[in-house]
Order: sequence, then structure tokens, then C-alpha cells
Amino acid sequence: MARLTDHTDALDLAWLRAALTAVADPSKVDAMRAYMKDIAPFLGVTAADRRHEQRRFITWARTATGDAAVDALLDFAEACWAEPEREFQYVATDMLRAAATRRDGTMLRQEHLPRVEQLLRAKSWWDTVDSLAAWTVGPMVLAQPALVSTMDEWIDDDDFWIARTAILHQLSYGRATDRERLFRYVDRRSADNEFFIRKALGWALRQYARVAPDEVRSFVEARGSRLSGLTRREALKHLGS
Repeated sequence: MARLTDHTDALDLAWLRAALTAVADPSKVDAMRAYMKDIAPFLGVTAADRRHEQRRFITWARTATGDAAVDALLDFAEACWAEPEREFQYVATDMLRAAATRRDGTMLRQEHLPRVEQLLRAKSWWDTVDSLAAWTVGPMVLAQPALVSTMDEWIDDDDFWIARTAILHQLSYGRATDRERLFRYVDRRSADNEFFIRKALGWALRQYARVAPDEVRSFVEARGSRLSGLTRREALKHLGS
């Protein structure tokens, strides 16, 4: 195995393809494509097998340091995005999560958000967007409060996947959630007819309800019919309606 400090050797796309292909089960491809609405081809690698094969990349993302490492990480993520099969994008999102949630503080800084944004806008579907929103963008914003202003811009973006990212970026915050911002985002997009926006609004509220159930219930009741039925059901799912 290449030394994990060697950016060029450690992040070997050809090695990754060979490793994933070796554990792929072609009989699973049709079911995977159907579940994901045929958004991309699949190799047929289960999540468990993929995580086993990608461990060297995750270890690298958790331990590599320096600007060269950040550039290498983002270059590799973009290379994975360029691959046709969806499993490569899953490896990239897991690597970005590992880098963004490191105990020593986020490896990804404010100036790197535009490159993450390009991943959000390309080959967009809930599987990659939600992972990047909650586990890459979210930790970046929490560690670097200046990025909050970017979320305030994204909530109004015409690309609903970018708006969904803004809605979901606090998903893992728990008691650190900015309640006013969450509620403001819900109000801002509550009239949206897009399913993935309505679902995200409810999901974000439901997650916050784990630590502030009374506040969420009061908010939803006060908004009444201004919230879609889907948003209300999702928000109150574990609170009783």
C-alpha cells in the first residue's frame, strides 16, 4: 500500500476502480438503478463492501495535512465525480465527510466551499446532496461562521439542490442549531412546490425537534396551512400531530 502521506500514490483512482470492480455483484445493478431512479450506472457494490474497500482513502482523509492534501482531496473528489458509476461519488462524499469532521477541526476551509458547491450542482440527487449538506457543508459552516452568509444566499438559489443544502446543513447540529435561521429558511421556502424542498423542510424541523420538541410543535402549529402537508407530517413525525 502506498504511504498515506503521498498524495499522488494514496489517491489512486485506478486502484479504487479495480478494488470496487473486484467486489461488485452485477446481479445487484438493476435493483440499485431502479431504487435511485436510474440517475446513473452502478457497478453493483454494496455499501458494506464499498466501505471496506475505501478504508485507505478515509484514513488518508482523516490524517493528511497541509494545503497540498486539501487540493489533492478535492482533485480526487472531482475525479470520482467524473466517473460514470455512482459508487465513485459515494467514495468521494465519504472522504469529504471524513475530512470535514476531523477532531482537529475542519480540513476544508472557506475558500474550498466553491469546489464543494460544484459537486453539489453536478450529478445532483438526494444521495450525494444530503451527504454533502449534512456532513461536509454543515461542519464547514459550524467551524467557520463566516460561511453562514453563503447559506443565506443558497436558500434562495434557483437550483433547488443548493437550497436543499442550505436547509439541511444544520442537520447534525443538535443543540447548536441556529433556531432563528432554521425557522427563517422554512418560512422562506414554505410556498415551494418542489418535493425535495418540502421534504427537506420537514426533515430539518424533525431533526431539531429531537432537542427542542415544543419549539418545533409551536412553530408548525403557528404556520398552519402555510406549510405543506408533507412538511408538517415530516416535522411532527415523532411528536404526534
